[in-house]
Amino acid sequence: MVDPNIQALFRPKSIAVIGASEKPGKIGYAVMKNLVEYGYEGKIYPVNIKGVEIEINGRKFKSYKSILDVPDEVDMAVIVVPAKFVPQVVEECGKKGVKVLPIISSGFGELGPEGKKVEEQLVETAHKYGMRILGPNIFGVVYTPDKLNATFGPTDVMPGNLALISQSGALGIALMGWTILEKVGLSAVVSIGNKSDIDDSDLLEFFEVDENTKAILIYMEGVKDGRRFMETAKKVSMKKPIITIKAGRSERGAKAAASHTGSLAGSDKIYEAAFKQSGVLRALTIGEAFDWARTLSNLPEPPGENLVIITNGGGIGVMATDAAEEEGLHLYDNLEDLKVFAKHMPPFGSYKNPVDLTGMAGAESYEGAIRDALANPNMHSIAVLYCQTAVLDPRDLAEIVIREYNESGRKKPLVVAIVGGIEAKDAIDMLNEEGIPAYPEPDRAIKSLAALYKWSNWKKKQKRE
Repeated sequence: MVDPNIQALFRPKSIAVIGASEKPGKIGYAVMKNLVEYGYEGKIYPVNIKGVEIEINGRKFKSYKSILDVPDEVDMAVIVVPAKFVPQVVEECGKKGVKVLPIISSGFGELGPEGKKVEEQLVETAHKYGMRILGPNIFGVVYTPDKLNATFGPTDVMPGNLALISQSGALGIALMGWTILEKVGLSAVVSIGNKSDIDDSDLLEFFEVDENTKAILIYMEGVKDGRRFMETAKKVSMKKPIITIKAGRSERGAKAAASHTGSLAGSDKIYEAAFKQSGVLRALTIGEAFDWARTLSNLPEPPGENLVIITNGGGIGVMATDAAEEEGLHLYDNLEDLKVFAKHMPPFGSYKNPVDLTGMAGAESYEGAIRDALANPNMHSIAVLYCQTAVLDPRDLAEIVIREYNESGRKKPLVVAIVGGIEAKDAIDMLNEEGIPAYPEPDRAIKSLAALYKWSNWKKKQKRE
């Protein structure tokens, strides 16, 4: 069962911002502004020692000198005061009956043993009152289904099915911005910082049962309790895929991680083995992680191993075929079945897989080929590739794919790669906004599909064992 205090982290009925500021440019102002602008519908209580009035977008908020002065119950208190005042604020939050404390303030465990000791005392105080702490040294938390953005990061996070957990604050904020640009929809963003109390395992337990989350992506520098993480990750992976970017692979990188969030990175070989056993997919770059996240958070599991590649260019078809071979994907090769594509191409086209509709392929060719592939029960996954030509505007192709895929009921995975100019980028954005994974390169589309197969096959193997 999920800890109700962790539930309050994502679905609080009321929030206090302790260290709220009336001055734009201050973190205490940015958190208030994000809560208001993202549309949070619960109660917001600014706490400011001077008791100043705070105005955000024409909305005026009375501030309280202490959390103890707030007249109502407070579920969550976001703490943005300097480190030296945090112990007193945590004590007051406990007396107030707050459930969860995201501590944005830094200057604790990441500074060394003295800071670590203070951090441990904060957790001790919180637990004495039955509270949980997120952080310290974080940028906040987002939960899009409840229009909650209690961060000092970007405001306009696109809602979706992917939960993002980041141990790095600056990188987490940058990734939030990147997801907006790349049309990656998020259910949640959690900055986890020093992990003094709430850690990856606690969050995985929440996301396991969260109906708004379909996949989880973690940027990790180290874990506190390796055994618990493995057990939790293995359990969650049976229901939802977990992708990890584990930093600190090298010896120097591990030392840098230790000074950054006070993390003990540990031997990389141990992490590698633990991820494999737990069904966690390890990505080596940010780009790779988000490429995989698109397929894993949006597509159904493949009903079988047969992949069909539909293309209008031999070159991108060959590149996709190479990627499929490298990733161990099976290109469907039953010519009797594949012959159905002959009617969608000129006589010099090829219906052998990859199916080459030729550079003459227009809207009707793609529409017919995609429809036939989606309808055939022996074709289990589909990659639609397109090199931009004057024959077909990529945006028209995007509309065809969206319509055909939705009308088919989205029962099998489908990925798209469109290579071209500005119109191609527009088409890719259109598809990604509709939850259909689309990429500017064919091998990225295939490798992302392979990640979905890898997770699905791991699950099947666990069930057999």
